[in-house]
Amino acid sequence: MRFLTALTALSLTTLGLATPASATPATPSPPKTPTAEGYGGAVATVDATATAAGLDVLRRGGNAVDAAVAAAATLGVTEPFASGIGGGGFFVYYDARTHRVHTIDGRETGPATMTSTYFVNPATGQPYAFDEARVSGLSVGVPGTLATWEAASKQWGTRPLSSALTKAAEVADRGYTVDGEFRRQVTENAAAFGQFDATKALYLPGGAPPAVGTTIRNPDLARTYRLIARNGTGAFYRGEIGRDLLATVQDPEVSASPTSPWAYPIRPGALTARDLASYQVRHPAPTKADYKGLTVYGMSTPSSGGTTVSEALNILEASPLGTASTVEKLHYYLEASALAFADRGRYIGADTPKSTLRQLLSDSWAKQRACQISPDKALVKPVAPGPSGCTPAVTAAAPDNGMSTTNLTVADKWGNVVEYTLTLEQFGGNGMVVPGRGFMLNNELTDFNFTGTQGTSPDPNLPGPGKRPRSSMSPTIILEDGKPFLAVGAPGGSTIITTVLQIIYGRLDLGLTLPQALAAPRAAQRNTAGIQAEPAFHTTYGPTLTGLGHVFGADAPEIGAATAIEFTRHGGQLAVAEPVRRGGGAAAVVRPRS
Repeated sequence: MRFLTALTALSLTTLGLATPASATPATPSPPKTPTAEGYGGAVATVDATATAAGLDVLRRGGNAVDAAVAAAATLGVTEPFASGIGGGGFFVYYDARTHRVHTIDGRETGPATMTSTYFVNPATGQPYAFDEARVSGLSVGVPGTLATWEAASKQWGTRPLSSALTKAAEVADRGYTVDGEFRRQVTENAAAFGQFDATKALYLPGGAPPAVGTTIRNPDLARTYRLIARNGTGAFYRGEIGRDLLATVQDPEVSASPTSPWAYPIRPGALTARDLASYQVRHPAPTKADYKGLTVYGMSTPSSGGTTVSEALNILEASPLGTASTVEKLHYYLEASALAFADRGRYIGADTPKSTLRQLLSDSWAKQRACQISPDKALVKPVAPGPSGCTPAVTAAAPDNGMSTTNLTVADKWGNVVEYTLTLEQFGGNGMVVPGRGFMLNNELTDFNFTGTQGTSPDPNLPGPGKRPRSSMSPTIILEDGKPFLAVGAPGGSTIITTVLQIIYGRLDLGLTLPQALAAPRAAQRNTAGIQAEPAFHTTYGPTLTGLGHVFGADAPEIGAATAIEFTRHGGQLAVAEPVRRGGGAAAVVRPRS
């Protein structure tokens, strides 16, 4: 999100809530530049203030992990509907000293009492409507973001987590300026936000979305950050903050005077103190695939991103594309995406056996999938999962088209790299701000399939006790000869996978520079009858692709809001954020190239 508030000398003043921007002391805003090239370290996020926070850490001698945690903690303030300590995410780290890639799974977990029918209304036997499940305590999983920051800081960082939280608290005290994108997100969630007094007070001042140019201050979140900085993460997972979180989940404080009607009962959730206290991050081995001499590392389960991106790349590498035109290559990109998504739906969930993951990423699997692609005729969608033809195609689950989630990419002067995607799920999570604590709760458990989606075959993404829902987050680091070549990630629901795949494909196969690859119009084929595309993609490539049998669904105004860093010669870094999507992002380097 583009909040144009300065990260002043990192010495900010505690002020009140939503105040006209003119009341903010006149200080320069951080630059909002989508591309930066230079040396000494780089940061790319969706928000200029968060990028400035990460850059400040790098300039003061911190490493990539320190800077990533600082930027993420700041995003918890300035991107409150897409990130924060009420959510979770996946952290991928390249260690320049050991030349190894590590991951942290900070995905939310369901309650120990969760069953496969958790999202089925016992009174009707039918699954809840999405909004009924989302805006409730039922949708909230145990947040993993704070545990992720702590684990990364302790294992690889050089600064304590308290440092990042203290600086971000100053941003929360000082506030950030509402822009059009922020107002749009509040407006789209106004009905849900208006059901809860704590959310209304912060984001619906006077009962309406805040005007562009006003300042949002969050002193409750500042106090929460400072309490954790003083007392450690136990204050969240086993202490007073956790008690308030659980009270909100178990007995949502529904407003006596909501701003608008709500169609559904707001149901209590099932999380307990034991669920919260027993939460632990995981450190699964990253997914790994070879693509044209490069090594692609991604996030393993419960994320489907690493497997699906890498499987699609393997399918493309097994396809005859040597002399293909751009449109022909895009045809193969769409077909490979559909095939990989078919396998994702059939096989990938939190508990997918490692042997299955290895099979999906094998060259032999890619070859038998690639041979189904015709150079001049699109497959009828949905396609069946592999092995080819073994299972009838079933209607795919409705894809998540949300733009919520945020991403950041960081590198330091020593060559360490962080690619980190974090989220609440929907913009605004379940709509509830924890009273007195200033952070929003996630609705990640709605990432489970409410009922089976695979016909007579087992569905790997049904709810279960303590289970983590499948995710599409796809933080990816690509190495060349053991050293970083490219790091990239994006938000956007299940379009995260296609966005990351298309950026990699554009950079490596379509002759685009990294800025061009991020700016290029996007399309997502997720094994559904119609392709979701941005208007520019549909206009430019649609006529030819339609002639090949591709079907386009309704266009999306925009897909994804990526960040990336490419590593250039002589230790240089090219940091890139979106130039336009979601209002544009911010990239910066420690020493700009002259």
